[in-house]
Amino acid sequence: MEWKIIRIPLKKPFKIALGTIENYEGVVVKICTEEYCGYGEASPSPKIVGDTVDTVVGALKRFKPIVVGSRLEEYGKIMEELNRNLRHNSSAKAAVDFALWDILAQKAGMPVRELLGGKKRRIETSLTVDISSVERSVKHAEELLSQGAKVLKVKIGLNPEEDIERIREIRKITDARIRVDGNQGYSLSQAIKVLNAIDRYEIEFAEQPLPVGHEDELKLLREKSPIPIMADESVHDSRDVLNLIGKVDAINIKLMKSGGIYEALKMASIAQTAGMKIMVGCMIETKIGIAAGTHFALGVGVDYADLDGYWDLKEQPFEGLRYEDGYNYVLDKPGLGVMPLREIF
Repeated sequence: MEWKIIRIPLKKPFKIALGTIENYEGVVVKICTEEYCGYGEASPSPKIVGDTVDTVVGALKRFKPIVVGSRLEEYGKIMEELNRNLRHNSSAKAAVDFALWDILAQKAGMPVRELLGGKKRRIETSLTVDISSVERSVKHAEELLSQGAKVLKVKIGLNPEEDIERIREIRKITDARIRVDGNQGYSLSQAIKVLNAIDRYEIEFAEQPLPVGHEDELKLLREKSPIPIMADESVHDSRDVLNLIGKVDAINIKLMKSGGIYEALKMASIAQTAGMKIMVGCMIETKIGIAAGTHFALGVGVDYADLDGYWDLKEQPFEGLRYEDGYNYVLDKPGLGVMPLREIF
């Protein structure tokens, strides 16, 4: 088991209600058996999951003695041991989890999606319009539409009046599906006002309009909003899903939040049983993380995907995923199907 820190500039600063990002910093993990090698990725997010590149490396150093020397067939036992060893550090756990699934599926001779159930062969994904001036947001939306976007996820949450105008102007240029993401930026009263104002523009759902810790207010918002409400930052694991039953219409499962596929499977099972819809989302990630998320989404057969995190990178260090006519496709190869385009290790 080895790892490497990678840093990649973004094509342009990525601005949301939580802040602005200019560079991607992550950790690529490689785990090998005598026959196979699997890849994983940690994309730390201090404001969402509370980790950094340094904490990821520290966690991986603690995880290595647990992983190396274990039996691959004891995947579940390995993941449980990682959880016992460190309570948080979810992106580091996700990196190990992805690599193990990559190896497990290679050994089984099938793509990860098939090992997870193979419910779908492709999944439509949104492309993201970040926050800037209304004029620039419209221009960004036009660029994404010209690249094949069929679904736009528009970031909002900083200025209610401007956000309403942003959605109105983007709707003027397209009949594509639009969903919005507040990234915790609104108060309850602001969210009620904005969502009622933009409902006329045929909005698919509104993602995390309120801050974490205000889950009871999400229930109130759901009752007063004509637009379905999805939780993102409020849901990290299966306990959070249980807490959100009856409070939201849908959840966003991000594998960097859940610590990988192991916990995400539990989350999906609870959500589907409770009648909540599921989206698989992402951070800014390379094609390793996005491929893992896509395999999970296809295997489980979720309702929505927001798996465009690699679009913002100036450089693509991995291959193994393609976007075509609004859909994400993974390769029909055993494992995750990802391979480096340059020497990483």
